[in-house]
Amino acid sequence: MVDPVRSRERMVREQIEARGVSDPAVLDAMRSLPRHLFVEEALAYKAYSDGPLPIGEGQTISQPYIVALMSELLEVEPGMKVLEIGTGSGYQAAVLAKIGAEVYTVERIKKLFFTARKRFMDMRMFSVKLKLDDGTMGWPDEAPFDRIIVTAGGPEVPEPLIEQLADPGRMLIPVGDSKRLQTLMLIEKKDGEVIRTDKGGVAFVDLVGRHGW
Repeated sequence: MVDPVRSRERMVREQIEARGVSDPAVLDAMRSLPRHLFVEEALAYKAYSDGPLPIGEGQTISQPYIVALMSELLEVEPGMKVLEIGTGSGYQAAVLAKIGAEVYTVERIKKLFFTARKRFMDMRMFSVKLKLDDGTMGWPDEAPFDRIIVTAGGPEVPEPLIEQLADPGRMLIPVGDSKRLQTLMLIEKKDGEVIRTDKGGVAFVDLVGRHGW
């Protein structure tokens, strides 16, 4: 494999900064995180390429640009409580933890949950807490959350997640009637009001659960 440090620099410069992501904390996190450790060894050489990669169980690790874009739109500050729905490889949670967030991440697939948990332990990322459960129900025992990020696409915004979002708070979630093609929605809660903003088209795996597909 080519030098991962140089690969990360190139990834950030050519795939992320070139497309307009400029948050220094996000860029620093993605420069420092060894993305190749979040994919299967056989795919490590593709870890810094401009696209998603399979991680098993029909799931993917998102394209680096999408991880960066969602992290920037979330406007995370150190010390915030962030809920992630869909742990997957753990990469998005790791980026948020690097920024300084206290991350609570929920995964419904056992194999991915245990793999991610071991990965976080090996990397000594103790600010990430994991739960094996239906992510569309959120994590009520730890609510409210300053930020919520959903890394799978569903037909609507799960009501439990809106309820668990702090006021003020921000949530990002792919929503759409069509599987595999959604609109990235920014949900903002301000003074009891919920505001929705369309942030463009995205393609995510299915959000499966009581309030998903």
